[in-house]
Amino acid sequence: MDHAAFAELVAPHRAAMHALCYRMMGSLADADDALQEALLGAWKGIAQFEGRATLRTWLYRIATNACLQLIARRPRRELATERGPASTGVDVEPFVDEPVWLEPYPDDPQALLEQRESLELAFVAALQHLPANQRAVLILRDVLELSAAEVAELLDTSVASITSALQRARQTVATRVPPRSQAAELRALGDDGQRALVDGFIGAWERQDLDGLLALLTRDARFSMPPIPTWFDGTHAIGRFFRERVFATPWRLRPGHANGQLAFLCYQGPDFRLGAFNVVTLRGGQIAEMTGFLDPQVYDRLVLPRGPLQEA
Repeated sequence: MDHAAFAELVAPHRAAMHALCYRMMGSLADADDALQEALLGAWKGIAQFEGRATLRTWLYRIATNACLQLIARRPRRELATERGPASTGVDVEPFVDEPVWLEPYPDDPQALLEQRESLELAFVAALQHLPANQRAVLILRDVLELSAAEVAELLDTSVASITSALQRARQTVATRVPPRSQAAELRALGDDGQRALVDGFIGAWERQDLDGLLALLTRDARFSMPPIPTWFDGTHAIGRFFRERVFATPWRLRPGHANGQLAFLCYQGPDFRLGAFNVVTLRGGQIAEMTGFLDPQVYDRLVLPRGPLQEA
């Protein structure tokens, strides 16, 4: 089989393989590396593919093994809110440049709803707290919907082991994710509610209307800025930081999406270049968490327009 034929054969599965790698790794950069290793392994092994399993399952096996090998060599990805206590002031710590931060994932509007739900930040962050084998089992069984027998064969273990690992993984994840997914929150808001929230958030931020912005947040909202480990807990702390630090310069915002969630591209003056990609988490129609990704390399991987923007 030549390269063109191989590329055509795996093309229908490539996006799902990449999303699998992202869920396993918690990082777009690591997912890219794992997918590259998986495709190389598939290319080398395609001549030995005997069709006993489906091509989809065979490719998932190769991608999962590539991730397991990388996980053994790379640190666990995490959110800033998991790294240490909330800040009590307005000063921020220096960037942590090591590859330890969870990264956002570009939204695919064509993906099935269930697949988008399993890319939400809280779910992917929860996965990173699982042992690697439990992480794989949960993704393969609950997200990709392989049977216990298929997963057992894929991971070279028994159905009983898969069932046990799945139960433990579900219990751990359930303690770390909100009771309602972001997909459900967005459905509850509806198109008009989402539009009102987005317009209100952009308008308040750009006008530096602190009261208006805080009114959109839950009282226990959290705000973090990876790769800065500093984060803020509650509207009082968030308000103080915005008043003294964020609103020291003008901003222009544009709506976006990532991880099946609402997001905002935040362009900072005076020349309005991209200063943050802010993924928000909703609860009960309000914003319960803002995760403002500041790493320019993340922008490059997400293919976000960097600016400058013209002031409106």
